[in-house]
Amino acid sequence: MPHHGNEAEHSEGNEPRKPVIRDNRKVDPETGAARHPDSEAAAPTEGDTAPTDGDALSQAEEILNGVEVPAEESVASGAAAEAQAAELRNDLLRLQAEYVNYRKRVERDRAVAGEMAVIGVLNSLLPVLDDVDAARQHGDLEGGPFAAIATKLENALKTYGLERIADTGVEFDPTIHEALIQQPGEDIEVDTVSQVLRSGYRSGERVLRAAQVIVAVPA
Repeated sequence: MPHHGNEAEHSEGNEPRKPVIRDNRKVDPETGAARHPDSEAAAPTEGDTAPTDGDALSQAEEILNGVEVPAEESVASGAAAEAQAAELRNDLLRLQAEYVNYRKRVERDRAVAGEMAVIGVLNSLLPVLDDVDAARQHGDLEGGPFAAIATKLENALKTYGLERIADTGVEFDPTIHEALIQQPGEDIEVDTVSQVLRSGYRSGERVLRAAQVIVAVPA
């Protein structure tokens, strides 16, 4: 069958023409640098569509926004991490302070419990010490075997802080003395303990029992 024109023209007329895409953006999307359209751009051919200035500016704005967003997210992430670290540090300091207070409270309670236990034992032995005093005043402990036992008992109780309140000739102190009898005294200016009827005891600053005394008062 005859055909018109040469084969090249015939083939070109049958094959579809492929579109040519040209990148005329003024800003490089990868580097963000400005392009020079005068030196790089070629003359448009038939069928090519040249982008408008508005499209180029929009593309540049998108590129710039795409570059800035990761930086903002990084700053926000760093601020959040710093805030979380500060919160954890404050929680740790608060927990440490609570532990220190708890340990001090436990040690204080343990010391008080030990002190109360010692005081309980000392109070239970006060009647025994009264009997030892009575036996000593009546001469029952002179040279006898019980004298050494009584001395050992009193010395052992002293190691636990037990002190006897039995001094005479001292100023009357209502915190450690219990006045049973008052008598006029000579050559005294203040109330003075003239005789101890029953010894008192204390452990440190705690008075276990006040001494029962006779007080001489100024005449």
